[in-house]
Amino acid sequence: MRFFLALALLAAATLNAQDARVERILRDVPLIDGHNDLPWQYRERVKNQMAEIDLRRDQARLRTGHVGAQFWSVYVPATLKGADAVQATLEQIDVVHRIDSIYPETFALALTADDVVRIHKSGKIASLIGVEGGHSINNSLGVLRQLYAGGARYMTLTHSENNDWADSATADPQHDGLTKFGEAVIGEMNRLGMLVDLSHVSPATMHDALDVTAAPVIFSHSSTRAVTNHPRNVPDDVLQRLKQNGGVIMVTFVPSFVNEKLRTWNAEQDAEQARLKSLHSGAPAMVKEGMTAWEIAHPKPKAAIADVADHIEHAIKVAGEDHVGIGGDLDGITTTPVGLESVADYPKLFEELLRRGHSEEQLRKIAGLNVLRVLRAAEATAAKLQKEKPASDVLIADVDKK
Repeated sequence: MRFFLALALLAAATLNAQDARVERILRDVPLIDGHNDLPWQYRERVKNQMAEIDLRRDQARLRTGHVGAQFWSVYVPATLKGADAVQATLEQIDVVHRIDSIYPETFALALTADDVVRIHKSGKIASLIGVEGGHSINNSLGVLRQLYAGGARYMTLTHSENNDWADSATADPQHDGLTKFGEAVIGEMNRLGMLVDLSHVSPATMHDALDVTAAPVIFSHSSTRAVTNHPRNVPDDVLQRLKQNGGVIMVTFVPSFVNEKLRTWNAEQDAEQARLKSLHSGAPAMVKEGMTAWEIAHPKPKAAIADVADHIEHAIKVAGEDHVGIGGDLDGITTTPVGLESVADYPKLFEELLRRGHSEEQLRKIAGLNVLRVLRAAEATAAKLQKEKPASDVLIADVDKK
């Protein structure tokens, strides 16, 4: 009995020591999360009526999770086209600015790496803005510049569909990567100091972007293809180039991106549903009954903290510890890994990494130092390029001949 009590006390002491180490790390270094879709929740749930959602409870979770800086995604669906996409993106940017103004005791807008450090030291959370999908610029470098002027510090080149100048990871190839105009977009992003985000894009687009970018890139919310073979994840040959580029993969928590059994289960579920719909055309009740029986016979796997840690470790193995960060994608997903239910649980992931033997210095890099380095590199590249050339006047019709 005494032996087991001693073991329990030792385990509790170990956990307390880990808690203290994580607390110290995240007090000294801002935990920078690469992707959160909260602004879209305002649009979907209350049509951007800011008084209808009280963020005070969410602020408590952010504090518990020691989040020091948050990239808010100003996502709009890829189904929105042209001027409609531009307007919706501007409205999403407005939501972020309004969050900052409504809760000034908690949030402050960050436009530079130094802003992030300063805001974190002040005890507030740095708000950063990320555009999710190149369709948001409506093929206009002028719009791109205005999004930057509005505070956007990264742009994901595509979302779930191809756009006119880049291929998505989840659509049939159309351009074999980037078009000439796509290269011009990256050039202008480099000149502005806007991070090139390669989450959501096809491997061909990843390679094309790495070929032409003058600054380090990021993956704001992606995991590793070798561990979970999802098209939204990053192949090893790209991770190897990421190390050469100086960029960062911000490992995401999306369950089907981090757990191979769940990814496979989802595919099999889709196949079974398609089979039943074909077999029972016009009889949705029979399809529903058949799916219920299938799901009882095939319990759904669950992702967990350990799965996310596995992806972080693989990224460290292939790209190196200087090229890994965190990009949860919370508020953009309907389920989370067990143990990572909200931003309040972020320290648990760092405790898992400590348990696996990772050093405090590695965790500081993963938490925020790697992303701060990339932000500073993008800023330095922009300062150099702005001395060398003016804003680009390139039009898509001039370089991408049909």
